[in-house]
Amino acid sequence: MNRRAQVITEIDQRTDRLLELQQADGSWRFSFENALLTDAYMIIMLRTLEWDDETLIRQLTRRLLAKQTKYGTWKAYPDERMGNLSATAEAYAALLYSGFISAEAILMKKAARFIKENGGLKKTSLLTKVFFAFNGLYPWPHLEVDPSRLFRIMKKVNMNFYDLGSYARAHFAPVLLGMAEKFQVQNSSKPCLNHLFTEEDRRKTKGKKNSKRPFYSLHSAFLENYILKRVEKDGTLLSYATSTFLMIYGLLAIGYKPTDPIIHGAITGLICLVHHTGKTFHLQNSPPTVWDTSLVSYALLSSGASPSSSQMRKSLTFVQKHQQTRLGDWKFHNPDVLPGGWGFSKSNTIHPDIDDTQAALRTMFHYAKTDKTIQHAYKRGVGWLLSMQNKDGGWPAFEKDTNKRWMAKLPIENAEDALTDPSTADLTGRTLEFLGNYEGIRLSSPAIQSAVQWLKQHQESNGSWYGRWGICYIYGTWAGITGLVASGLPPKDPVIQKAVEWLTSIQKSDGGWGESCKSDIDKYYCALPYSTINQTAWAVDALIAACPTPTDSIKRGIDYLLHRENYHGIHVTYPTGAGLPGTFYMYYHSYNYIWPLLALCHYRDKYEK
Repeated sequence: MNRRAQVITEIDQRTDRLLELQQADGSWRFSFENALLTDAYMIIMLRTLEWDDETLIRQLTRRLLAKQTKYGTWKAYPDERMGNLSATAEAYAALLYSGFISAEAILMKKAARFIKENGGLKKTSLLTKVFFAFNGLYPWPHLEVDPSRLFRIMKKVNMNFYDLGSYARAHFAPVLLGMAEKFQVQNSSKPCLNHLFTEEDRRKTKGKKNSKRPFYSLHSAFLENYILKRVEKDGTLLSYATSTFLMIYGLLAIGYKPTDPIIHGAITGLICLVHHTGKTFHLQNSPPTVWDTSLVSYALLSSGASPSSSQMRKSLTFVQKHQQTRLGDWKFHNPDVLPGGWGFSKSNTIHPDIDDTQAALRTMFHYAKTDKTIQHAYKRGVGWLLSMQNKDGGWPAFEKDTNKRWMAKLPIENAEDALTDPSTADLTGRTLEFLGNYEGIRLSSPAIQSAVQWLKQHQESNGSWYGRWGICYIYGTWAGITGLVASGLPPKDPVIQKAVEWLTSIQKSDGGWGESCKSDIDKYYCALPYSTINQTAWAVDALIAACPTPTDSIKRGIDYLLHRENYHGIHVTYPTGAGLPGTFYMYYHSYNYIWPLLALCHYRDKYEK
């Protein structure tokens, strides 16, 4: 069987398999495995608030134990050297809280030694220290934190609370409430972690309770109100587990009781985020049901699935139902536009993002021409997407123009990624690809010219682009190439050719591509010693977009995707989604279905003869 025949057969088989996995409501629901901190925090919180769910605690404990290395450590990504300090401290503390593991266990002793040898708890991440402080495991800073004073300082430097990115606001608001009170929950389940401080740090970090009157002010009320107005129906704060954990402690700090409905609802909401990965139970930070369903629908329609089939109509209904009609925080910087975007999770009703919107619109497009209701929703979605373009020409993730450069230079861990929401190559490229291939909006448009110019200016010297929400330079380069080609830039343009040459140069001997999460930390390309399915699909898809005929590199990449023996172990499970550099990476179980299928479809369609 020749390659083209193999591709067609493979597309048909993959299409059938995906259709079999559709849920009754028209969605697709795959696991979303993120950093283990959500499992660790859940164990600690349940024990601290005396929430009786031994089954869940035992299930999450099993996952932590399954992820522990022979050195006693835990890692943020598989090829991380030895272990990750913050992940190890979080998992170590959670296992002690669970009550199922003793500090005297051999691997636990190794974990404690690793923590001490790498600087102790003081060297862990900001989020780790904040969560530990809430639970009495780490001291709050001695500096008094008054929200009113902080807001006055922000005003003096011409900064508004909404100049922070939405992620930062959702996480900082409850933390500020807790810091003002130096709030800590004391509980008999709390283990002693004094041995995880260095001798010097033990002397310096004797916690100091806030002896003054609580700093509940108008600005504390603003923060409380900000939080409460963004609680979704499932009880979570903006559908994120991490922000919900902090919300619970922040509200407790200002007088809420563990029995209050808002706290009870938040815990229940967190429990609903638990999902079985196929091996263990895991608390997902935000289930990607809308994202997965939109992408799967896009892939199936690309494969040739009939838009009029009952299954694709059910998928359309699900996608359409989750278009957001409420105004969210994005309106602060973009006030004159109607809502019309999509979010990541099914429970997300006020926090749309650019990537989910362009993905959902690909499905809506197929029905907009014949259905006026769909057409209206589609046009609103496209209008919202276009309106979210930053002044610099690129597209952000959640909110436009929350990208003040000086904020990225603040002495706060991951300031650029956590505090701001700048334009990125991956989001700009994918938005351009949608607008060009679906809407026919190309270089004659000033908006597209501006975006293309942004991509040109942000191309790396080696021809690649850095991708913010995936790993990493392969991801960004795929989006950059496909976006530029769809915008009408000739494939022979030096910018595209330079990117093609770079992608071709990093192809592995087995025909695939593989890039380490280390790239996300070091900010330069770091190769894996093996190929991964997702990154191979991205690279091949980019080359297909840029090459008029199938090159040897494309053929070898397609062959890699066709060979079933490549779909096992680390080749499929390596985390290729990015959250926070060095801390938070994701393995999307859906990606091994979606991206290879799309690459094969694009190969079939472009090289039909």
